[in-house]
Amino acid sequence: MSEDCRHERGHITDSRFYGDRYATAASREIFCDVCRKQRWLDIEAALALSQAELGVIPKDVAERIAAVADLDHIDLEQVQVETARSGHSLIGLLRALETACGEKAGQFIHYGATTQDIQDTGQSLEARDVLDALAPALDRIIRSLTDTAELHARTIGLARTHAQPALPMSFGLKVAGWLDELLRQRDRLTHLRAHTPTAQLFGGAGTMASFDGLGRATLERFAERLGLVVPELGWHVARDRVTEFVSTLAMITGTLARIADEIRTLSRPEFGEVEEAWRDGKVGSSTMPHKRNPERCEQIVVLARLAAAQAGLALTAMVGDHERDARSLRLEWACVPDVSHYCLAAAEIATEIVTGLIVHPDRLGANVETVTGQVMSERLMFALGEHIGKQQAHEYVYQLTQRAHTDGIPVRKLAAEDPAITERFTDAEQERLFEPASYLGESPELTMRVVERARAVLS
Repeated sequence: MSEDCRHERGHITDSRFYGDRYATAASREIFCDVCRKQRWLDIEAALALSQAELGVIPKDVAERIAAVADLDHIDLEQVQVETARSGHSLIGLLRALETACGEKAGQFIHYGATTQDIQDTGQSLEARDVLDALAPALDRIIRSLTDTAELHARTIGLARTHAQPALPMSFGLKVAGWLDELLRQRDRLTHLRAHTPTAQLFGGAGTMASFDGLGRATLERFAERLGLVVPELGWHVARDRVTEFVSTLAMITGTLARIADEIRTLSRPEFGEVEEAWRDGKVGSSTMPHKRNPERCEQIVVLARLAAAQAGLALTAMVGDHERDARSLRLEWACVPDVSHYCLAAAEIATEIVTGLIVHPDRLGANVETVTGQVMSERLMFALGEHIGKQQAHEYVYQLTQRAHTDGIPVRKLAAEDPAITERFTDAEQERLFEPASYLGESPELTMRVVERARAVLS
């Protein structure tokens, strides 16, 4: 093994070569191992300053703690040695901070708090930062899709169900479906931002006994200083907030994957309706020079599957014993960063896709024209049903269309030769019955309802 290999990290999000498709600069900064230590120091400083305001510890001591609660004053080698020696996740950092503070101030570090108070509060700060990064990214995607939906509100396209031609629709309605789902995800983000980043400061068993009657007052000042929500009770084993955070991010990534996978499918040459933006120099295959693979769309699906796996872990972390259980916390240390990396990476890639999306109206129209006889069967059935009843008309058109499929004869040709049709509809009426552009239903109106709502939300 080369010397260089010994200093590399094994997780895909840290890869120098591939990590940018699994994480972002923002997510790496939020979950940086060293940054996490600084965040814990910030929390210890906030605790000391809050307690000084209440007269629990001397003001000069709190100021000293806050002044040295910075990694510039901390020996990280000492932290690592003490962490390994103690087998405790926070003691190493506390001892290094105590050394930096000096004997007098050092006695007031972490006064009344328990380790999970600090670490849960730190995780809440991480969650807040993730939401702060995700919200504008999601808005950029929504804004771009809003423009696309409006542009194609009346562009004819082909609706497919069960991977088969169904009915004509506007392409804008398809995009509006993506947009509508993203607007719901945006609402979920707003809810998370208001409720999930919650302070934790309740002491060893959630009773606040170590704060000598000033627990609530300390918590309120502590939370305000950090910009976090004040909970009613401690949540050392109540992990529903964290599970909701992880699950919501997995859901958002899943929505982005649904959009991406539809774009991937519609970019097949057989459809040719849309495609990812291309740039010179991008290689699709090491052996087939012609390839233009929808790699970004595929990557979002990968990220959604990875994110979904983290939601399962978060759900298992909801089961904890009594008033404290490290099994939950240590699961979250893995699944919270991972789902955040994957979701933020998916949002970044999705932004690239939707802002550069190429739509081919000519192919959209041509694909409808190819199956006009099939996709206009519903209209033919309802028109015929006015004469012979809907159920009877369904059976009649069923036989007609299935025969056309089996014998390879156009539906329209069979209809034009069938007395049941020709005796009831003129040539002009038959022409209209098989005109897809006039059977978009309320596609444009439905599309514009979502477009207008999206614009109102973004404004």
